[in-house]
Amino acid sequence: MKIFVINPGSTSTKLALYENDKPVWVGGAHHPLEDLAQYTHIIEQLPYRKQFVRDMLAKAGIPVQFDAVIARGGLLKPTPSGVYAINEQMIHDLTYAEMEHACNLGALIAVELAEECHCPAFIADPEVADEFMPESRYTGIPNIERKSIFHALNSKAVSRKYAASIGKEYEDLNIIVVHLGGGISVGAHRKGEVIDVNNALDGDGPFSTERAGTIPAGQLVDLCFSGQYSKLQIKKMLNGRGGLSAHLGMNDMITIAAKAEAGEEPFKSVVDAMFYTIAREVGARYVALRGKVDAIIVTGGIAHSEYCMKIFLPWIDYLAPIVMMPGEDEMGSLAYNAWCAMKGERKLKVYNPA
Repeated sequence: MKIFVINPGSTSTKLALYENDKPVWVGGAHHPLEDLAQYTHIIEQLPYRKQFVRDMLAKAGIPVQFDAVIARGGLLKPTPSGVYAINEQMIHDLTYAEMEHACNLGALIAVELAEECHCPAFIADPEVADEFMPESRYTGIPNIERKSIFHALNSKAVSRKYAASIGKEYEDLNIIVVHLGGGISVGAHRKGEVIDVNNALDGDGPFSTERAGTIPAGQLVDLCFSGQYSKLQIKKMLNGRGGLSAHLGMNDMITIAAKAEAGEEPFKSVVDAMFYTIAREVGARYVALRGKVDAIIVTGGIAHSEYCMKIFLPWIDYLAPIVMMPGEDEMGSLAYNAWCAMKGERKLKVYNPA
């Protein structure tokens, strides 16, 4: 069974061809910043990204003849996790999405290729997967709700992988998943549902390499109305130029960790503080699960760093067993979801948000 996988990122597009769950070709590239700079809005990149995918396939000599095409989900309206067939409502919501990110383009490219080779097109576990318990939604302002935006694809994948490794079902376990990447999310998985997680895009939680995380509300309001910044500049402070980028003037975690390990300031103090904010979020999820936690899974690219883990793990290792699953395999997770859906092992869901 040939499964083609599409994963657009902010500055790159990753592609892969799988035979069942085994990769037979991996492609993609980073896009030159000057190419992307000509577009004001993400949706304007669609023709450029479509042509890139076709050029990569042609260069590799791969015909558009697939049994299924699956893409990274996108910032849809809140919807439960699972595998979805791409439908007209999804295409509309991604085309006119309130939140802009290149992942919104994946399904739009996938459906065009799928129509060409007369095969199904899917997404799986989109970033907006929403399984919140009612208490998780409330804030102190009635017309502001907390949003579930996190690394759903990787978080669900590592949870299922861990469950299988101990001979159990994901739906039988309580797990805290800490995804450490360009964005950081900490989710409470209760019996197969993520009942609470921070908004890892621009809302709350720890600060990360480029994102500000939770900011004291009063001070943020003062900043907004100081007359010094536009709305766009404030948004960039929250997502893109916040976190380590704001404090240290760089976002390369390898370089930052090396400087921190050497004791260079302010690198050491800022990195220490970041991991404290992450640990504090783990504590909140421990409460969400009422202390009944089977494992804390630590995943994402930063989990590869021995120095960073030496700082982070002592904050949390007394709460529950720590399971290290560094890195991420979004492409493999997408292919596996499509394969299971094609075999009937995962029931297809219908995207039809309220």
